[in-house]
Amino acid sequence: MPAVSPATSVSAHVALTLARHIDHVFGVMGNGNAYFLDALERSTDVHFTAVRHEAGGVVAADAYHRASGRLAAATATYGAGFTNTLTGLAEAVQAHVPLVLVVGDEPTSGPRPWDVDQIALASAVGARTYTVGRADAAATTVIAIEHALTYRVPTVLAIPYDVAARDAGPLPEAPEPRLPEPLAPAGPFAAGAVEGLVEALASAERPFLLAGRGAWISGAGESLGEVADAVGAVTASTALGRGIFPRSEYDLGVTGGFGAEGAMELVREADVAVVFGASLNQFTMRFGDLFAPGTRVFQVDVAPAATHPHVGGYVRGDAGVVARAVADGLRARHVRSSGWRESVDLLPLRAYEPGDEVAADGRLDPRSVAARIGELLPPDRVVVSDGGHFIGWANMYWPVASPDRMSMVGTAFQSIGLGWPSVPGAALAKPSATVVLTTGDGGGLMALADLESAVRVAGGRGLAVVWNDAAYGAEVNLYGLKGLAKEPMLIPEVDFAALASGVGAEGVVVRRLEDLDRLATWTAEPEASRRFLVLDCRISGAVVAPYQQEIIRVNS
Repeated sequence: MPAVSPATSVSAHVALTLARHIDHVFGVMGNGNAYFLDALERSTDVHFTAVRHEAGGVVAADAYHRASGRLAAATATYGAGFTNTLTGLAEAVQAHVPLVLVVGDEPTSGPRPWDVDQIALASAVGARTYTVGRADAAATTVIAIEHALTYRVPTVLAIPYDVAARDAGPLPEAPEPRLPEPLAPAGPFAAGAVEGLVEALASAERPFLLAGRGAWISGAGESLGEVADAVGAVTASTALGRGIFPRSEYDLGVTGGFGAEGAMELVREADVAVVFGASLNQFTMRFGDLFAPGTRVFQVDVAPAATHPHVGGYVRGDAGVVARAVADGLRARHVRSSGWRESVDLLPLRAYEPGDEVAADGRLDPRSVAARIGELLPPDRVVVSDGGHFIGWANMYWPVASPDRMSMVGTAFQSIGLGWPSVPGAALAKPSATVVLTTGDGGGLMALADLESAVRVAGGRGLAVVWNDAAYGAEVNLYGLKGLAKEPMLIPEVDFAALASGVGAEGVVVRRLEDLDRLATWTAEPEASRRFLVLDCRISGAVVAPYQQEIIRVNS
């Protein structure tokens, strides 16, 4: 390829245009994105963070967005580099996470032996590809950004190998991305639906409000608090919406399989339930058992129609817009509070089973481990979760202040092995918070390439809890109980503490609750004097999380 100015190449046009809208890029350098990364480093203020596996680049960008709300980018080369990103890309699609993945691609002259149909592969997991050319690189980059932000999905921005370093001249002016206004109910039917919702809440004796991640994204928290205060509603959230309601003293925490049993029993007493910005998936709905048959259930969401058959009234619109309209409608009616939330002592209903110190098999009870860790964690924290049976423990015992402080990267696509690379994204998104990873031994081993990335980026304000039961716990609980052969479900016990020390972290094997005292002293130390901490918790696989018990019940 001919030598050109780094600032006028096709790759530079992509990098410089993208840099107007992002501040972080995560990925691995290769032949297909070398010129892009060169231009990024030489000509922009965007921070590039290297990860050790291409999937980790997408995962880190995903976690960055979830913790900051801002657009991030990932990058990989063509061929094998691109195919390595597909699981992370599929997760971001399923979780509605906007990001831009900049990749190399086959030359415009046609594929080489090592090229694959990247457009088809990206399409197969739900991501659209935009391919830049010599004359339109800047404009195409804006289109990719606009698509990602408009539809809340990842987009792939492809740079063909033979144009990456071609001279494209001075950077042209590119328009700003045009984004749609928040969806507002429109027309007489929509207005009637909102009025019906106001009427239902105004007449409710036991009103209940449930909010999900969509409510957080739309900025509905303050308006939802006004609605709850106006009608005296008890509140709760989905796993991805926790902390959104301002009045925690009237909040039941998380619904579904992560919810406390007493809290979930109270939800079934509600006569009117209104759900804002939540898809009502099977886990949130406790496989259909969240609400009692007599509960009038309303849903507010941007989906074309209600997403669960138990919904009796649907309002299509942005959760923030509709919550504001409902709050105004209740104020105009001078509604009196139902008094329900003041009549119930909610605190004991939120309590979880403390567990025993040691389970019957002699290994630690994960409930007691989770409860003790929850007592010791710094208040200013963001939790990132891998996928696996253990996801119940952090969700139940480690409360967080707001939805952007709990990221479950992998659960939307039912994936494991995305935990370690989530740490760099969250650490850079929340530069003053302690980043806490919760992962299993199966997923922890699968993502091991980016153990080093987590330790390097988070340093002394990062820690990981490895739930080490020497097995793929979810499979043991579901299929082992059905009588299937257990050998494929087992993992030789791995010393994660030793693995951590090999990349500069401090590792602690936790066999007794007293071993967690190191977390207490670590938290008290100055950040600059401590290392990334890995707690290798040797837990019993015989203690089954409540949400997993629901899955077992449904599948039996």
